[in-house]
Amino acid sequence: MDADQPANDPVLRERAAGEAPVTSAELFFDLVFVFAVTQVSHFLLQHLDWRGALEAAFLLLAVWSSWIDTVLITNLLDPARQPVRLALFALMAVGVVLAAALPEAFNNGGLIFAIAFATFQFGRTIFIAWATRSRPAYLTHFLRTAIWVAIYSAFWIAGGLVEGTPRFVCWAVALALDYIMPAFGYPLPRLGRGDLQVLEIEGGHVAERTSLFVMIALGESVLVTGATFAALKWTPEVIAAMASGLLSSMAMWWIYFTWNSDLAKSVISRAGDPSRFILRAFGYVPWVVVAGIVTAAVGDDLTLAAAHDPPTLSAAWVLIGGTALFLLGALLFELGALGKWSRIRLAALAATLLLIPLVPYLTTLMLSALATAILIAVAASEHVWIRHKRARHG
Repeated sequence: MDADQPANDPVLRERAAGEAPVTSAELFFDLVFVFAVTQVSHFLLQHLDWRGALEAAFLLLAVWSSWIDTVLITNLLDPARQPVRLALFALMAVGVVLAAALPEAFNNGGLIFAIAFATFQFGRTIFIAWATRSRPAYLTHFLRTAIWVAIYSAFWIAGGLVEGTPRFVCWAVALALDYIMPAFGYPLPRLGRGDLQVLEIEGGHVAERTSLFVMIALGESVLVTGATFAALKWTPEVIAAMASGLLSSMAMWWIYFTWNSDLAKSVISRAGDPSRFILRAFGYVPWVVVAGIVTAAVGDDLTLAAAHDPPTLSAAWVLIGGTALFLLGALLFELGALGKWSRIRLAALAATLLLIPLVPYLTTLMLSALATAILIAVAASEHVWIRHKRARHG
């Protein structure tokens, strides 16, 4: 018997003290999304214009949706159970195709991407409906979900069959339905709306999985920056650019993992409606954080390539935009969790935007260093604030 396999071999998780710990099968599954995030980062690097940025955002939204929805499976079902484990492996296989098709999704690979995405989303939903068939409330919820997934999957496929603006419109509708319908409980005529609370989602598990996805994005940024650095001649400017990119990633890690992650778990434990809180805090907001990390990684790559040159328009936007997006995501998370703005993060976001008029007077390296300095200042300020708060309250 597999060492991870429980003796009674349940399909649904048996949660110790109400917890659903992350398993090795889930970590293995997440490796596909290292590839997917890398593909999005490379896509943005090769399409540094407004259209490319919008398309990259679409692709990252699709990647995030496919991942966060799958977290629900392993929140409810036991990955040590063979059918669940095999389902995760099947999703991994489809996920590799999806990720491989990302760079050409808005060109010749649109239909392949659409079919892979629709297969991933619909196949996963049908599986969990089958796996939870012994629980009528679960089964009803996932059959209701499957109908809506089938509807927006049709828009994905339709978009893959056309080109240009029609594809963009079809996929925009599909993506909107994908993100909006959970908040409305997947309403259907006569059946009304579903209730997320019936799923009894374990919030700590979702918080931990989300933290791991943020870690994936940060790891991808280090890999991209490191690979570019290794291929260049190590001049003082290049070394300084690498240091700036690495310190930026470290500061992002510090901000997210020494505050957001712990805050999430504590707030979930006190939430009157944890399912709604999880949807608000983890269904949408972390995407902004990940988008900031991916964008900043592209900026680090551009800084390495032209550290001593004046920043191009695209380099300026990704360097400033990456930092701003990350801070915005961190700010929105705290707003959703506590219902108030973080003054430190709000001030840092304003300082980041104030870099825009300074761009003509800076080199790319200087702009990168200033953006990194803002992140370091946030990390340091919040560290001091947390220590002061803990000391005050014992």
